Amino acid sequence: MNLKKLASELKEFEGVSRKKEIKSVVESLRYDDSEYYFDIISDFGDDAAIIGIDEEKAILLAADGIWGNLLEKDPYWAGYCAVLVNANDIAAMGGAPIGMTNIISINDEEVGKEVLRGIKDGVEKFGIPMIGGHTHPDAKCNVLDVSITGIVKKDSVLRSDTAEIGDKVVFAYDLDGKIHEKFDLNWDTTTMKPKKLVRDQLKALEIIGEKKLATACKDISNPGALGTLGMLLEVSKKGAIVDINKIPMNKEVPLNQWLKIYPGCAFVFTAKEENIEKLKEVLKFVNITAEVCGEVIEERKLIVKKDEEEEILFDFNKEYICGC
Repeated sequence: MNLKKLASELKEFEGVSRKKEIKSVVESLRYDDSEYYFDIISDFGDDAAIIGIDEEKAILLAADGIWGNLLEKDPYWAGYCAVLVNANDIAAMGGAPIGMTNIISINDEEVGKEVLRGIKDGVEKFGIPMIGGHTHPDAKCNVLDVSITGIVKKDSVLRSDTAEIGDKVVFAYDLDGKIHEKFDLNWDTTTMKPKKLVRDQLKALEIIGEKKLATACKDISNPGALGTLGMLLEVSKKGAIVDINKIPMNKEVPLNQWLKIYPGCAFVFTAKEENIEKLKEVLKFVNITAEVCGEVIEERKLIVKKDEEEEILFDFNKEYICGC
């Protein structure tokens, strides 16, 4: 597949296109933050909202609704992933998770049992308690939503909108995993791993935040590797040049599939060149492979390179992914 065709496929990928609706939600919910009790440091556009609670610490708030197609095909995996995705949202902010709450709407008792079994296994794997929520036992359809709360030191937080010109773009993956048998865009890296390693991978992001080894971070999620980087660049009001060949990947997975993958453990960072080796060292210790794949630029375009080819994947002067 040539680069032009690949770029077109990635831009039209559902994991990217579904993010466009965020813009209308954000525009509808604009507020005057002077009316609130606490300091809202960051809201839309980050993996979690940041709310200052005192001079040193902030609360992190995030929520994820599980895709209906996933819930219907494999309710156990949906329940497990509801924990995983929220855990990664807090980790991507450099925070420590405190607990989760849920809204479970069920019209099929067996589906409900499998969802709860998946949530229970996720809680045991990641060590984040599910401490409350709300249940609709007579819903018209099956729906699963989970929210999470975390805590972070204000001077250690990792954000999405703080990439700086000249920063290196670093993609980081746990490459030791497998494609889920029912979902070819899910790269499972956690179910087969000891819970200590899985939890240590989350804690590695806390260390990165505390040591200020990255200027910005997002966990790679539904939009895939380049779509996630695009969201980071969009809210940072920057661009980047990225060499696709340098992105860590499992060689058994086709490139176009890998770039759309939702991994169990993967992040994209921007970082100062002098911090790259230490950043890679912290991640390597917890089985995460990190490589410099590009650089942040002033021009608000995500430009991708492969061999001798070069294409503009997103031009943020003309288009948006999430509109935050």
